[in-house]
Parts: sequence; C-alpha cells; structure tokens
Amino acid sequence: MRKKIIAGNWKMHKTYKEGIALVEDCIKLAEKEKIKEVEIIFCTPFIHLRKISKLTDNIKHINTGAQNCHWEEQGAFTGEISCSMIKSCGAAYVILGHSERRQYFNETHEQLTKKVTAALKHDLTPIFCCGEPLEIREANTHIELIGKQIRESLFHLDKEMITKVVIAYEPVWAIGTGKTATTEQAQEMHAFIRKTLAHHYDFETAESISILYGGSCKPSNAKELFSQPDVDGGLIGGAALQVEDFIALANSF
Repeated sequence: MRKKIIAGNWKMHKTYKEGIALVEDCIKLAEKEKIKEVEIIFCTPFIHLRKISKLTDNIKHINTGAQNCHWEEQGAFTGEISCSMIKSCGAAYVILGHSERRQYFNETHEQLTKKVTAALKHDLTPIFCCGEPLEIREANTHIELIGKQIRESLFHLDKEMITKVVIAYEPVWAIGTGKTATTEQAQEMHAFIRKTLAHHYDFETAESISILYGGSCKPSNAKELFSQPDVDGGLIGGAALQVEDFIALANSF
C-alpha cells in the first residue's frame, strides 16, 4: 500500500525560534487529532534540521527533510550542503528539482540525476519535483515535458532504487498564484506519471511509488484532490506555515 504523505516546504521562511515553535504546535495538534496513518514531513531551512529532527525523533510518522543538497561529498562549494551533512542532522528526506530551484538556480537534468544518486547513497528519500510552467501548459506540451523530466533525472535508477523515491507533481502555474489545477487535471498528470513509471519499470513498481500534488493545495480542496486514485498526498507551500491548515491537510485523507 502506498504511503500517504503531507510534506511541508517552508521555502525561505521562519527564523530559528519561529520554526521550532511551529513544529511544536503542529506536533501537539497532530497528537490531539490522533493522526497516525499519514506521514508528516517538515522540509525546513537548514538551520532548523537538527533541532526539529530531535523533536520528531520518537514519533514514527513525523519526519524532517531538507530543501536541497549538493551531489559532492565535500569540497570548495561555498554555501552548499552535502547529503552526509543533512543526514547527520537526523533528516530523512530532501526535496530535489523544485521549480524554484530550476528557475532561479538553473538546475539541470544532469545535476538532478547526480543529486538523486547522492541522496539515495546516504539513505535520504528524494522528493523529486516535476512540473510545467504556464506557457508549456498553454502550448499543450506539458505531457512531453513531464515525461522528459522524469526520464532524464530518474531512469538511471534500477527497480529497487526508484521505489525509494517520492515524486511531486507541481503545476508551476499554480504555485503561489492562488490558482489550483482542477481535480481532473491533477489526476490526469499523476496517472501519466505512474503510467510512465510502469512502462519503464513495471506495474507493481509504479503502484508502490507515492506521487504528491504540489500546487496551492489547501484544506478547502484537499479532500477532493486526495480522493483521486493516483494522488497520494501533497507537497505543501503556504499552508505548511500555518499550524491549523497544515494539520487539517494531514487530516484530509
């Protein structure tokens, strides 16, 4: 059975104290709501990772993740962080290939291939992002782009390793805009991603991989989105910064 996941991507938000307080309040509310069957992941700025990993250490269904990594073990890469550093903080996940990393930092398929490999080597679960900007969606070439993103950055993995990856589909035109893909659009793209995986690997492998929706997901639309057969949860942006909203999303399955 595929894992149900709510992953909060804080992006560049929250001071150290603010972030710790947010997680402490989320844990309290999740316990009050008795949320056990959904994996909750806090993908925080690097400054929070060690402390939040300690806070969640003894809670089986709550984990931490980083928002990026470098593919090298160490070296003269000012401002970067390695997978071994992330792992040493107690984190279990790392977001890779987010649209903002692709857009603002020019991340390439080749770089992401190396990052995915490095993360898996250090027993970090990649949350691999794929998605299309508005002009690609309007040109009706989004299917081709998503297929290319997955093939070029993930298909070097064998069957065993691909099952250790979580995929997040993010319609870039719906991130931070208030727009949301319709339920039908989300399901169509998730089903396409799963079909692409099944074609390259096999049906059973594709069925074991969690695919998250990452485009302006909020409590008001989550139940409908998460009820779709190929949508296994969400990679959450803005709503992850609000305690009640984030836990309401985890309670939406």
